[in-house]
Amino acid sequence: MYVGNKSVISLSKNLVSHGKSKHIKTKYHFLRDQVSKGRLELVYCSTNDQVVDVFTKHLKYERFKKLRTLLNIESAECFGLRENVGV
Repeated sequence: MYVGNKSVISLSKNLVSHGKSKHIKTKYHFLRDQVSKGRLELVYCSTNDQVVDVFTKHLKYERFKKLRTLLNIESAECFGLRENVGV
């Protein structure tokens, strides 16, 4: 799994830090458990490389176009939308 948070990766590998991190959300403990069982590997992914941002964040138009291209998605015109909407 590609993750943009180095702290999560560190926490998943360092089982000693468990006592200091009980306040952390359940999802991080779940990830750590899966990593320790060998079912999951966490790999750091820079924010610039996270194409999922196109679906989850408000982006400037140039960044949106770049991520859309990386996903091999056609231009908005093929959906009957104007290309310059929101610019």
